[in-house]
Amino acid sequence: MPLQTPPLRGIHDERGAKFTEFGGWDMPVEFDSIRTEHTAVRTEAGIFDVSHMGQIHVTGPDAASLMQRLTSNDVTRLDVGESQYATITDEDGVILDDTVVYRLPDEDGDATYLFVPNAGTDEATHERWIEFRNEWGLDATVDNRTDEYAMFAVQGPAAPELVEDVIDGSVADRSRFEAEYAAIDGVECWTARTGYTGEDGFELIVPWNEAERIWSAFDCQPCGLGARDTLRIEAGFLLAGQEFDPESNPRTPYEAGIGFTVALDTEFVGRDALERIERDGVEEKLVGFQLIDRGVPRHGYDVTNTDDRVVGTVTSGTMSPTLEQAIGLGYVPIEYAEPGTTLRVVVRGQSKKARVEPTPFIDTA
Repeated sequence: MPLQTPPLRGIHDERGAKFTEFGGWDMPVEFDSIRTEHTAVRTEAGIFDVSHMGQIHVTGPDAASLMQRLTSNDVTRLDVGESQYATITDEDGVILDDTVVYRLPDEDGDATYLFVPNAGTDEATHERWIEFRNEWGLDATVDNRTDEYAMFAVQGPAAPELVEDVIDGSVADRSRFEAEYAAIDGVECWTARTGYTGEDGFELIVPWNEAERIWSAFDCQPCGLGARDTLRIEAGFLLAGQEFDPESNPRTPYEAGIGFTVALDTEFVGRDALERIERDGVEEKLVGFQLIDRGVPRHGYDVTNTDDRVVGTVTSGTMSPTLEQAIGLGYVPIEYAEPGTTLRVVVRGQSKKARVEPTPFIDTA
């Protein structure tokens, strides 16, 4: 099956980008170097093409009810122009995906939402929404619009100024997780003060056929998925398929450290299981750690205690460009989860000393 391509695939190629397969998409992994792009976002600004992310549009008389019953957070708290981070869970409370839910302006008097599933999951997620809508007899229209929109992320301390310079209106007073439609070079875009880097910034959902026009409006460092990964690890953010996977690494929001996305006073698929888990506690949890010995932790490496007994697995790891230290994320039993705890990580067959650290590893916006 051929890889899906973002609308600017050719533009990125001309710019000299290197590409990688991610979630069934052929995406730029770096333009100049991961370190150059990472540093630009931490110190000034960079722009990412994240058009591999899905976009599911939900409207109709029962749209709010459908969204409420299929996501873990409380969508009734959202006014138009607000958004929230949430998980999609199964009956056992296991994370199927994490997502950001946006409350769009009402359509025909009905609450309307756009939510963003991870790369490669949009079709399955769309089918899930249709299946439960039909099972519950709800009146809602669910459209997969992933192929209709590109998505860009302008991130970094200078990002608000860059967006302010090109947008029709002002974003100066926009709070985190607030969004609205606004024109950029005459093109209406959904502009949200959200991101995945730990820095201030905006994510822009733009018409597919206007992608080049919007991308060209920003004069800053183009960035690929490589820098996006190092930035999000420093910020302690989860990556689907690594920090959780319903088949290879089934985890609940409480294990993954995102229990704040769970609104137990609402009814949703997985709620009863999560109530029990919240009450009884978890046996393992996701922690951050720093390697004390020389080496770089990678996904899948064993984590051991000081007696060399395997107690966990690295889910993500990198050499932090900001800290100049090797850092990572992984699940360990709760008795090893306290910051300051000494662990070891097996790097290429050699046991390396590590220390549990609080996340995020850096100060975030």
